[in-house]
Amino acid sequence: MAASRINIIARTFSSSSVAQQMVKPPVQVFGLEGRYATALFSAASKQKSLDAVEKDLVKFQGQMKTDLKLAEFIKDPSIKRKLKAEAFKKIGASLNPATSNLLSLLAENGRLGKLNQVINAFKLIMAANRGEVVCEVITAKPLDADNKGKLESALKAFLKQGQTILLTTKVDPSIIGGMVVSIGDKYVDMSVSSKIKKYTDIINAAV
Repeated sequence: MAASRINIIARTFSSSSVAQQMVKPPVQVFGLEGRYATALFSAASKQKSLDAVEKDLVKFQGQMKTDLKLAEFIKDPSIKRKLKAEAFKKIGASLNPATSNLLSLLAENGRLGKLNQVINAFKLIMAANRGEVVCEVITAKPLDADNKGKLESALKAFLKQGQTILLTTKVDPSIIGGMVVSIGDKYVDMSVSSKIKKYTDIINAAV
């Protein structure tokens, strides 16, 4: 079912009659954003415009963070889909056709609220396509250079030959201690907060 929806989206993106078969991404991304990103990857692959599309999306993602009016326009539920679709059609005029089609499709389907997630999903697919593995580590306190280097070395043990790691770190005091690690499509919660919740659930179940 999901595959058929992806094919429909991909055909919408593609303006040519080149092979209707989906180009399978190097990594599977789940959820609605994953379906759009996968379809976009397939369409852009056939059009040989992957790099151009990624460049468009990274630039647009940056604009959403700095242009408050644009961000509000995207989020505002009172603005009709038709108006948003028309606006994004104009915005897309200067972009790669596949990028433009993505923006128009999201606007027409009332899914612009998912745009940031779709872009992140596409970036994840592109990183995997280059042999890069995206890894995010969340800690309660900032990691110093020494600990970050040791962590990166440890994480490289999970990589396949030819892969490189793209490590980003974030600080979230709410996890109390330990760390939360996501590498590729894997997720490991080693935070103190998750352990406390686990023990609390066990205690509550026993009462």
